[in-house]
Amino acid sequence: MNIMKIKNKLNIGLASLLWVATFVAGCSDDFLDRPPLDAIVDANFYQNDGQVLSATAPLYNIVWFAYNDKASHGIGDARGGILTTGSYQLENVRFNTTGDTPENGDAWRSFFNVVAQSNSVIYNITAFAGEEVSTRIYNHGLAEAKFMRGLAYSHLVQNYGPVPVITNNTTLLQDTTLARNTEESVWEFIMQDMRFAAKNLPDQSVQSGRLNKWSAEGMMAKMFLTRAGITGTRNRTDLDSAAYYAKRVIDNSGKTLLPNYEDLFKVAFNNNVETLAALQWTYNAGQSGAWGAQNSVQAFLAYGSEITGFGDGWGGDIGASKWMLELYDDFAFDTRRKASFMFPGDHYPYITQVPAGGSAQQLRVPAQEEAGRAFVTRAWVKKYVVGRPEDNDGRVVQQGTEINTYILRLADVYLTYAEAIVDVNPGAALTYVNLVRDRAGVTPLESVTWDDIFKERIKEFAMEGQAWYEFTRLHYYDPAKAYEILSNQDRGTFRVYADRIPDPTLWEIEIPEFDTTPRFFQVSSGNFRIPIPSAELARAPNLRKAPVPYNFGN
Repeated sequence: MNIMKIKNKLNIGLASLLWVATFVAGCSDDFLDRPPLDAIVDANFYQNDGQVLSATAPLYNIVWFAYNDKASHGIGDARGGILTTGSYQLENVRFNTTGDTPENGDAWRSFFNVVAQSNSVIYNITAFAGEEVSTRIYNHGLAEAKFMRGLAYSHLVQNYGPVPVITNNTTLLQDTTLARNTEESVWEFIMQDMRFAAKNLPDQSVQSGRLNKWSAEGMMAKMFLTRAGITGTRNRTDLDSAAYYAKRVIDNSGKTLLPNYEDLFKVAFNNNVETLAALQWTYNAGQSGAWGAQNSVQAFLAYGSEITGFGDGWGGDIGASKWMLELYDDFAFDTRRKASFMFPGDHYPYITQVPAGGSAQQLRVPAQEEAGRAFVTRAWVKKYVVGRPEDNDGRVVQQGTEINTYILRLADVYLTYAEAIVDVNPGAALTYVNLVRDRAGVTPLESVTWDDIFKERIKEFAMEGQAWYEFTRLHYYDPAKAYEILSNQDRGTFRVYADRIPDPTLWEIEIPEFDTTPRFFQVSSGNFRIPIPSAELARAPNLRKAPVPYNFGN
């Protein structure tokens, strides 16, 4: 029986392991072109290489939508200390994420949507692949699904701890005793999926944007780095494995750092020379009825509609935290700052601004003035804000752009390698940290420690949904340090003053005397881990029970 044909018997949440197939619809461009859903669910569909590749296309966008939409920057950045706000994502910023926090439920459902679609792909290819499907593409389709399933489980286990490992979507119809599995079991399951992906994906992507061997080996390096700490102390064998796979990617993938950091976050540079894995979005999803296949984050991050061209741009109340900004060596020379966060007077010639009642002009970030000083009350988010339709060949709609969401890029592999070897080969670690710093335009370090690498990762990947996972990695083996850093992050509001407008060269961060917003939030074992969403506990009360080891014999 085709698993995808029994999808309507369950609702959302864990039930989405079956529901997700109803959510998949057509997109446009390259491999995102796919036939109607009815063709994909038909057991007669998987008859040639093209059909198998079409069936895996949804794994690159729509099943990740609910996480990418708001939860990625709510959990990945706000909980990680990157953002400050007066309203939006306040529970996450203030470390009060509950079982009812919207981004929490969105994340859980999205991760299990990925698991569901991956399971369906694995089942359908195995059961229905025709004789015309080559062995190469047969294994390729399975490998794409296992990569994405492993990636989803890596998010689940780091956010929620023990979670149920599900490989058969019919489980939820037949097994009322479904339980969580231990973290060690979940991590072993993840690594098995990634090993399969690395073994069966090709050295070169079969289509632009598709995963390849180096995508999987790079992700294995990151996962070994994280798994190394799950027993409470860092396991040298796992660290060595992280270094081994990272170096293989560095030496063999052919990837290089994109010279201009700011270019990483322009649509024209999708699938660039630094990209190892990325979600692939299509801008016109909302127009064609396939809601969920577009990148919607600009709508929530851009500070106003004058730079999006539509009635969105709802990010005026969010921006970089004071803690985040104080990590930069220099606001003017570290190119990552301007590419990530907007300061008063910053000039973005590739984004058009049309003020209310005004004419089109190149974006210069507007400022307020008081006592002869120009300032803004938020260091607004720039990363993943790509501008209006006229800035992107018309390919922007309300709540929809086609900018890729990075899963993995080479800079991440460099810093993964550095962290894995910093205690045994600090000289080599320093080399790769300085390659990242050199691209950012900042002075090279003369020596390097874990703390240096940690700070470099925060700056390099700010607003890419990664900061929180730096802390979950640290928390495995040094929870006290994770709590200390998080509890001492200044997450309150402030003003950014410019020395002059236009074309400032110096900025100052000041907390006005009248600002009484809370600034620091205590973090401990009681609120570090995200609680399983309340709705899921109501549907599946066995999730409250003690976790058990996963049976790999099944």
